[in-house]
Amino acid sequence: MLHKVRGIVLKTTNYSESSVVVQVLTDKFGMQSYLINGVKKPKAKIKMNMLQSLHLLDMVVYHKANTNIQRVSEVRQTPVFKSIPYDMIKTSIVIFLNEVLYKSIRQQSADESLFDYIFNSIAWFDEIEEINPNFHLSFLLKLTRFLGFSPNEKRRNDQIYFDLQEGEFTSRLPIHSNYLQLEDAIGFISLFNTPLEKISEMKMSNTQRRFLLDKILVFYTLHTASFGVVQSHKILETLLS
Repeated sequence: MLHKVRGIVLKTTNYSESSVVVQVLTDKFGMQSYLINGVKKPKAKIKMNMLQSLHLLDMVVYHKANTNIQRVSEVRQTPVFKSIPYDMIKTSIVIFLNEVLYKSIRQQSADESLFDYIFNSIAWFDEIEEINPNFHLSFLLKLTRFLGFSPNEKRRNDQIYFDLQEGEFTSRLPIHSNYLQLEDAIGFISLFNTPLEKISEMKMSNTQRRFLLDKILVFYTLHTASFGVVQSHKILETLLS
């Protein structure tokens, strides 16, 4: 049976000399793997450049329940990126976000709120002309709402630490090292609360940005099973410094 779905590309793996398996987050079926034949051939209907990190797709797919690898009938880029593939910094940000998303999203079932957040955020990021270096931090913290471990922003005056393990403010110094002092915690929560369209109003030094990004990745590690180590942000930090 054929279904029309929207998709977000998360990983492409070689399958044969001319075919690939693409892992795609879809709006209707959650995470799915699709075998796409002939993409490396010169006259391929579906081309490899359509299957890059976080490309946004309209797809017509065959779907069988309890099948590991599905098949596709049609694939179109919608919207077609205007800037991400041609801007080194935007490309690096997308590669980094793609790595975190791939390590974070496991569900096979559909979650349209999660899908819409990622889809709309990436489409907006492609449209904006001026890159804000806080975008990826804010995106990842907002993503935690949909992954089930968003930070609790409520704080009493005596609570001067943010415990990353518990995801909340505390008045006592945690016995572990996974916490933020108040100044950094305020920045952490501001990134979580400030709409993406207004993050350009947030002023943050490169040093604070790098520190908070490391802590955001710690936050993900603490709350995501088998998250592992993220490497791509090192290149990104060099470009943004």
